[in-house]
Amino acid sequence: MGAAETEPRARLLRELREHALVIGEVVLTSGAVAQYLVDAKRAILRREGFMALAELVAAQALQWGATAVGGMTMGADPIACAALAGGADVKAFFVRKEVKAHGLGRRLEGPLLEPARDRCMLVEDVVTTGGSTIRALEAVRAEGLEVVGVLAICDRLAGGGEAISAAAGAPYVALTTIDEVYPQRPDRY
Repeated sequence: MGAAETEPRARLLRELREHALVIGEVVLTSGAVAQYLVDAKRAILRREGFMALAELVAAQALQWGATAVGGMTMGADPIACAALAGGADVKAFFVRKEVKAHGLGRRLEGPLLEPARDRCMLVEDVVTTGGSTIRALEAVRAEGLEVVGVLAICDRLAGGGEAISAAAGAPYVALTTIDEVYPQRPDRY
């Protein structure tokens, strides 16, 4: 294995291609029908994919000066935990789709976040339209928290990245794109 193949981004991309790419008709979160899916959790919930992701997410959190990492539950959960595993000095949090009707009735789960102190980096596994990430952004801002940037594992290049960037007013970075994960996809040209 050459030096380039040992870099975390190259390892993550290899894991996504090998384990996360699903070919066949699927319905996306947005309701759109696609001929393929990137199920990132299939790659990042394996040791090699998780370790590569941990390095990348922790480095981005440090670069943006984030003190908290999280996003909409399920897509963001393993990514926020990867930030911790990668050594980021952050709080991991998850945004619930709805406020709990019992317990503490919180929309944001995890350590308490402080509006005057915490700087949030939102994370998402795969971005198509950006809808889930924008809903998480709205929930975080409703708590009075600052968003310093948004990180996605894979951008399907369907306009979601641009929508997120516009809504966030903060940097948006995708670690990979569908062009890299599935370069021969039928809808590329």
